[in-house]
Amino acid sequence: MKKALYFEILNYKKENLDLLYDNFEVIRLNNPSMITPDILKDISVIFAPLGYFFGEDIFSVSPNLKVVATNTTGVPHIDVERAASRGINVISLKDEKEFLDTITPTAELTMGLIINITRNMVPAMKSVLNGEWSRWEFGGQAMLSRMSLGIVGLGRLGKMVARYATAFGMKVSYYDPFITHNAEWSYKRIESIEQLVSQVDIITVHIPMNGENRHFFNKAVFCKFKKGSYFINTARGEVVDSQALIEALEKGIIKGAALDVLDGEFEPGFSNKVLSHPLVKYAQTHDNLIITPHIAGSTEDAWYLTQRHVIEQTIEYMRRLQ
Repeated sequence: MKKALYFEILNYKKENLDLLYDNFEVIRLNNPSMITPDILKDISVIFAPLGYFFGEDIFSVSPNLKVVATNTTGVPHIDVERAASRGINVISLKDEKEFLDTITPTAELTMGLIINITRNMVPAMKSVLNGEWSRWEFGGQAMLSRMSLGIVGLGRLGKMVARYATAFGMKVSYYDPFITHNAEWSYKRIESIEQLVSQVDIITVHIPMNGENRHFFNKAVFCKFKKGSYFINTARGEVVDSQALIEALEKGIIKGAALDVLDGEFEPGFSNKVLSHPLVKYAQTHDNLIITPHIAGSTEDAWYLTQRHVIEQTIEYMRRLQ
């Protein structure tokens, strides 16, 4: 039976771990920092968590490695080119469009964050816990049906959010230079990011993190935002210049922001220093910034299904090699 390396920090569901054990001799470690060349010499499959990089340092001492698998849509933690050069297959959710169309929690949370920040739900809840019962301090700026949404990145998730927002009666525009506009869409295409952010009431981000997109939202872009608008990010923290966002909030250019991601979150030990992050420090003393710990895809069924899909793809690939 082929050996597979699994890390406890992946937190796979019991049923999925059972499937692993049925098909592999599973070697379990707490996290990738515990990897040694001696462990890797007989490993055929690695299930790779975010926050650790899987590249030549690992591949060069893994003579039997055939698959690096990850139940993520992005693979910033895997050197895909180097893996390919060594005949190692990278299995992820990246191009699994048909399957991913059934996985909806990130788009759902995006709408939840929009409602939470625009309706002042966090400070309203705090007031009740402080023994107060008054609605007047927490009135929202407007009904969603009277607000406009700007989507940055009209890919799979962007399209889901567009559909949900349309159901709320929102006017939807988008910026995405990499897709062809469909005349049947009710969404309005905007040709520049500056134009989009200056026109809409809420911006939501659904772009991947790559070299070109690092600090895509910087001081120059935030200065163009419609005054009193809102900013939502469930994509990647690194696409936002954190200090520039804080300045936009402090100056009142942006009325509120809701984030499910932070820059640096995939670095080992991030949870031990999260309180020192500038956005977290700002949120501790301001009610116009909501931060959640990357829970967008975190429903029990989504965890089960995404883990299961990648495991099944890995099993099938390994069977084809026999």
